[in-house]
Amino acid sequence: MTGSPRYAIYFAAGADNALSRFGAELLGYDAYTGDEVPFPQDALHVAPDWRDITADPRKYGFHGTLKAPMALVSDKTEAELTAACATFAAKAGRMPVVRPVVDSISGFIAVIPAEPVDALQQLAADCVREFDSFRPPLTDEGRARRKPEKLSERQREYLDGWGYPYVMEEFRFHMTLTGRLDAERRGPILEMLRARFATLKLDTLAIDRITLFMQDDAKARFRIIGEWKLAAAS
Repeated sequence: MTGSPRYAIYFAAGADNALSRFGAELLGYDAYTGDEVPFPQDALHVAPDWRDITADPRKYGFHGTLKAPMALVSDKTEAELTAACATFAAKAGRMPVVRPVVDSISGFIAVIPAEPVDALQQLAADCVREFDSFRPPLTDEGRARRKPEKLSERQREYLDGWGYPYVMEEFRFHMTLTGRLDAERRGPILEMLRARFATLKLDTLAIDRITLFMQDDAKARFRIIGEWKLAAAS
């Protein structure tokens, strides 16, 4: 083992969902099963180095972040986190629905909402607050890894307060498909990914569950160890 396990509260669409299969094929990894998945031929055709392009998101599995990866504080257990996930889902009171598109965000390509959805922003903020008691304090080393000198003042405040800079107003939901790409490479890859995504005919996407991912140690990939459907408001 290299370090302690880490946990993350993500959205994943379900093991049998076409969107999950779409993401697993492109990343070459299925976080539900832990299995390697062959890359699509059209991805390899447009980018023979597709394995390298997708190396970073492959480690995390196909997901949308709600609460960023964290080790557990010393007085909390995985069983307690699992119970907290079930409790949160049962009282969520919202099930956001977005119009998904494939686009570039901060230099990488992801499935993102076509327009902001307030209920999704609120769900993510609720997750950040609800599960923060499981997160140990941010270390100096952990803070330095986030390169605070490159963050805005508000992002630095969120990093210090919540252990992650892209929360609350700074949160942008995305399900990552590639690492960062130079602009000259991004165009053909974006075109290919949009064409593949169009075959799903996915006009709406319900953010209808929270999914607990676990990473055994720093060298391991994240895998799914539980998921809970959100209870919509009555």
